[in-house]
Amino acid sequence: MTNSELKLRTKKFALRIIKLVQSLPKDRVSEVIGKQLLRSGTSVGANYRAACRARSQADFISKITIVEEEADESGYWLELICESKLMKEEKLAEIMKEAGELTAIFTSSGKTAKENKK
Repeated sequence: MTNSELKLRTKKFALRIIKLVQSLPKDRVSEVIGKQLLRSGTSVGANYRAACRARSQADFISKITIVEEEADESGYWLELICESKLMKEEKLAEIMKEAGELTAIFTSSGKTAKENKK
């Protein structure tokens, strides 16, 4: 997958997160969890773009680690939404899968970058 394809994929993920948060119930719990998910889900793409502009290998590793953490955190908030029954599992399955795949991609990218640094 090329950088531009991954940029597009992370942007689509962010847009799906925005729509999901907008569709959450209008209550205090949903508002708090929704804000957390919105922050982490939209930062995946933003931080990936920053990693693509890294000035050094060390800078890239630092930034790609943040991307990995934000993707994983998004997965966590999605799990909470599902397990607390704020939204039906069927509606969340695809985006939860995408969060997991993005986490795996960025984990692998970080590991490769660390190995190449040696």
